[in-house]
Amino acid sequence: MAKDFRFGLSVRFIRSRAALEDQAKRAEDLGFDVLCVPDHLGAIAPFPALTAVAMVTTKIRLSMYVLNAGFYKPALLSRDIEALEVLSDGRLELGLGAGYERAEFEAAELPYPSAGARVDYLEHMTAYLSDHHPTVPLLIAGSGDRVMTLAARHADIIGLTGAKVRDVEDPLAERIDFVRNAAGDRFEPLELNLVITAVPREGESMPNLSLTRRNAPDLPDERLLAMHSVLSGSPRAMADKLSEHREKYGVSYFTVQDNHIENFGKVIAELR
Repeated sequence: MAKDFRFGLSVRFIRSRAALEDQAKRAEDLGFDVLCVPDHLGAIAPFPALTAVAMVTTKIRLSMYVLNAGFYKPALLSRDIEALEVLSDGRLELGLGAGYERAEFEAAELPYPSAGARVDYLEHMTAYLSDHHPTVPLLIAGSGDRVMTLAARHADIIGLTGAKVRDVEDPLAERIDFVRNAAGDRFEPLELNLVITAVPREGESMPNLSLTRRNAPDLPDERLLAMHSVLSGSPRAMADKLSEHREKYGVSYFTVQDNHIENFGKVIAELR
């Protein structure tokens, strides 16, 4: 049986408290299920931003997409999670990742571990937080085999990036098959999430591909437009593509960037 759709809005920058509050309330009105904040230096800090959102909303859930595990110590992060879980009346979902930006570790005056060491620490953090916050849904996002194995065995939500890890025709299907094999009996209840990197502006049918191109700078536009994470066309056409993703891959949770809030709100309306 297909899982219900869920839709997330990722908020990275804010101009003022009022602007953040207005955007959060607008997202809730449009039917977004989750408001999430990424964890990057130079962008808004996740916990104060989500606390502010919790104060002016009642239904939308709160998440991070995703916390860089290497920035935190488990007990201190656990304290912040507990506070936000209380202040949001139980609307928190926790997002974790291994971290990948060397420049951000250096700016934070933290050592930049090897990829293997970063995943080791993510595993340590996951075990601690799962033990201390067993009722808070956990999303782990990434693309590599070790992170996907960790997610398959311990997370409630799998954050898929659509990245091509192996030379296959359908990289999304390959990653989902990998998760299915790693999860075993856990797979069926898992929720699969995909970040959408490009959505047309209101009244337009072609998206701005600049964000998508950052991770695939050499691909021509037609290849970028064919990616699972790219939407184009009318709201109805975009809704049909998401329905196809759910039917073919089992992906039912989609996250978009905050500059797409209005046009994607029309997509949500088509699907509900």
